[in-house]
Amino acid sequence: MAAPVPWACCAVLAAAAAVVYAQRHSPQETPHVQYERLGSDVTLPCGTASWDAAVTWRVNGTDLAPDLLNGSQLVLRSLELGHGGLYACFHRDSWHLRHQVLLHVGLPPREPVLSCRSNTYPKGFYCSWHLPTPTYIPNTFNVTVLHGSKIMVCEKDPAVKNRCHIRYMHLFSTVKYKVSISVSNALGHNATAITFDEFTIVKPDPPENVVARPVPSNPRRLEVTWQTPSTWPDPESFPLKFFLRYRPLILDQWQHEEVRDTGQESHKNGCPEVWQGLSKWTGEVELSDGTAHTITDAYAGKEYIIQVAAKDNEIGTWSDWSVAAHATPWTEEPRHLTTEAQAPETTTSTTSSLAPPPTTKICDPGELGSGGATSAPSFVSVPVTLALAAAATTASSLLI
Repeated sequence: MAAPVPWACCAVLAAAAAVVYAQRHSPQETPHVQYERLGSDVTLPCGTASWDAAVTWRVNGTDLAPDLLNGSQLVLRSLELGHGGLYACFHRDSWHLRHQVLLHVGLPPREPVLSCRSNTYPKGFYCSWHLPTPTYIPNTFNVTVLHGSKIMVCEKDPAVKNRCHIRYMHLFSTVKYKVSISVSNALGHNATAITFDEFTIVKPDPPENVVARPVPSNPRRLEVTWQTPSTWPDPESFPLKFFLRYRPLILDQWQHEEVRDTGQESHKNGCPEVWQGLSKWTGEVELSDGTAHTITDAYAGKEYIIQVAAKDNEIGTWSDWSVAAHATPWTEEPRHLTTEAQAPETTTSTTSSLAPPPTTKICDPGELGSGGATSAPSFVSVPVTLALAAAATTASSLLI
């Protein structure tokens, strides 16, 4: 009669294993998605478990400290972005999953920033928007465009996020446009709107391919060329004018051609002070037509930075500045000067190989001593050739 006992034990063990397997492999409940505001306090209940149930909490698979629990509830204070994650509540003894919460931490949206611009006039315009501060959670935007009382289609830009395009239906219309945008997320809602006339939002893209070149044999000239922005659809019917600014690269403020040049240069210690007062120049070069200009007041040998902006001849505002071009005015090749006093002979062995090179300064004859028979200057500020030294010594001897 003892034989059936092992079989009974095996049956009990098999049943227990089946229960554990069923618990571990049973379909888990879908996590409850919950959004909470950054900086707030939140209490997460363990599903339908009683307050005094013995439970354990985990976040993203890591056990949480027991001091975070209030009974079976998990208490999180002063939420930070790092608190977001998958929280799970288990029965402490059986590790049976009781509840899951997918927590997202974020902020409600502030009033969106909305702007509209026509860089393809007269084809149409686009509107773009963004939030002044991040919310850290998904947001939904809704845009409405009205021309008078007529609703217009705003086609979403396939490449640029938060932008849509509107085609002009009636050019030179005096009816105002109104663009409204609303934004919402799980924590709040906000909205704004702008109203404008057709011509006030015209703003071309910056000119393209700005190139600056030196002008041969002209040390104060730079030739600048550029191209009309490729996005401007009809430059013949809607011509652009241009604005050019330039400055030496070493200065912070721009040099401008509208400033009157007095034609005078101050000198100090024999050197022209061409840079004094240059940073005080103001104004800019406005060109009514054409895509080229010659700068005539650049300084030789100084690298310049040049930029160009564009605007419709009659309406709208100036574009942003173009990509900067760099150029240095023409400078004459330096010439190697020689003097007749230079002798072909080599110096004596007493001449130092580290002596400074000759200069154009000649010693004053008064510096030569006249009291001794062979008085020669005890100190010479510049080196001279052996031939000049010998001639000076001979002349001094003849004066005795």
